Amino acid sequence: MNTDTLARPIDILLVEDNPGDVRLTRELLKESKIRNSLTVVENGEDALAFLRQEDKYRDATCPDLILLDLNLPRKHGSEVLAAIKSDPELRRIPVVILTTSRAEEDIVKSYDLHANCYVSKPVGLEQFATVVKSIDDFWLAIVKLPRH
Repeated sequence: MNTDTLARPIDILLVEDNPGDVRLTRELLKESKIRNSLTVVENGEDALAFLRQEDKYRDATCPDLILLDLNLPRKHGSEVLAAIKSDPELRRIPVVILTTSRAEEDIVKSYDLHANCYVSKPVGLEQFATVVKSIDDFWLAIVKLPRH
């Protein structure tokens, strides 16, 4: 493990409006071997305001990884993804789509918009825990994330 990883936690932005999924994701990431800091926003408009450091988010830290639901209030996740990937300041942030949708059109559209991966949330608690742990293992422990 390099000293950069030890120096500061991985900053994760979770864009999710389901309180149960937020709570479970938070608990599972607390158990991570890699230090991380999780920030949660509940809708697409707040996600973009956070990333652009606007309004109440002017002191926000740019995340190292974004976990993005598609079915969001106020701005759909695909619109958020398109905005992130078209912005030169934000496009390098890896975006993991973490959603209940298994629709082929959502999968194709997400990859067309340059999502880094697409993960369907399973219905069961134990399976959801496995998915979050897999994201943790891969994106936090294996992948080298760009620093901002």
